[in-house]
Amino acid sequence: MVSFREVSVAGEAAQTLLREYFADRAENFPTSMGTYRPAYAGSDAFQSPDGVFLIVEDVDLAGEPADVGCGGIRRVPSGVRGLVRFEVKHVWLQPHMRGLGIGHVLLAELERRAMDFGAQELVLDTHASLIAADGLYRSNGYIEIDAYNDNRNATTWFAKPLS
Repeated sequence: MVSFREVSVAGEAAQTLLREYFADRAENFPTSMGTYRPAYAGSDAFQSPDGVFLIVEDVDLAGEPADVGCGGIRRVPSGVRGLVRFEVKHVWLQPHMRGLGIGHVLLAELERRAMDFGAQELVLDTHASLIAADGLYRSNGYIEIDAYNDNRNATTWFAKPLS
C-alpha cells in the first residue's frame, strides 16, 4: 500500500524525483514539438496554504520505504469565473509503478488537499502524447478547456470544478 509524504519541493527527495520526471519527459517528448523544457519550481512553490508537494512512498523488496512518484498542487490566479483555482503539477510515477491505480489515488489525495485549502477549481496542462495521463484526468472528471497558461510543453489543458 502506498503512502504520501509532504515535502519541500526544494528538498533532496523532491528534486531527485523531479529530475527523474523531467528526464522521462525529455526522453519521450515528441520531436515534432522541439526540445522539452523543464520548469523547476522555486523553493517557495507548493507551500501551505497555497499548495503542497507530495512524495509517493511504497515498500521495496527489502521492506524499506522507497520514493516512487510525486505530484503537487499550487494556487494560481483565478480564471474568468473568479473561482479559487489551484493547479495540479508534476504528477508522475516511476515506470514500474504505473498501471496499478496509484495515479488515481495520488490525484484524489491532491484534490482532497486542494479542497482543504479552499480550492473551487483545479486546472492542469498536459501533452497529447501522454495517453495514460489523458485517460487518468478524463476518468476523474477533468474536462478539456482553453489554454490558461503558455506552457510550450503542453497541448491540452483541463479543469475540474470542486464542491
